[in-house]
Amino acid sequence: MDVQLLITVFALGFLGSFLAGMLGIGGSVILYPVLLFVPPLIGVGQFTAHEVAGIGAVQSLFASVSGALAYKRGGYLNKQLILYMGVSVLIGSLIGSTFSHSFSEDMINFIYAIMATIAAGLMFAPKKHNVYNDSLDVNFSRKVASALSFIVGICGGIVGAGGAFLLVPIMITVLQIPVRVTIASSLAVTFISSIGTTFGKVMTDQVLFLPALMIIGASLIAAPIGAFVGQKTKVVSLQIILAIVITATSFKIWFDLVTKSIH
Repeated sequence: MDVQLLITVFALGFLGSFLAGMLGIGGSVILYPVLLFVPPLIGVGQFTAHEVAGIGAVQSLFASVSGALAYKRGGYLNKQLILYMGVSVLIGSLIGSTFSHSFSEDMINFIYAIMATIAAGLMFAPKKHNVYNDSLDVNFSRKVASALSFIVGICGGIVGAGGAFLLVPIMITVLQIPVRVTIASSLAVTFISSIGTTFGKVMTDQVLFLPALMIIGASLIAAPIGAFVGQKTKVVSLQIILAIVITATSFKIWFDLVTKSIH
């Protein structure tokens, strides 16, 4: 595999993992579109949607665990939230990733676009004031959290993402979890989800070894740095950045889907 392509993968993986640690989104929401479109844009190579999904699964796995460990010191990891959502999303991701090879590339991109659009809509929905504070007190519906996590897990398993970019808006908007607890706990949930997603991708030969190795290195370095920056950033600022990132990604994926269908 071309060295320039591997360097590009590392650089893009570093960016995605930094934002993963900072915003608790796993990084695939950034990595998926940039890995799909940037390499051919700069002339260093090209990945298929299935290959990008496989690389993204590995990135989510390592970036999420690195980021979660960095947040552990602040006490923002909520064990009950992680347990209920983690188990549900793991089961869903195993199902989705196992059957993902039967989906066409266009369908994978379409599912990803739908997930990003829902996430963007939730980020702009009205929220209670308590999500903006630094409280560690969390009350949530176990049934709702488990059901939504299961659905996100299935979709995330198909597209090779931990699903955190959708879980985070759900936790903030639907479950009314404080932002910092959401970011920290979502990284742990994403790690659990990514175990199932990565396992399914590896078993169905959808993971490229060298790009995955580059992503692992980038994740282990960048995610803790992002987590450190995230803990120093104001809660409102974190939510604005998260909303911008998810919305921009949604527009980009829909634009490319529409453009491809026209041609």
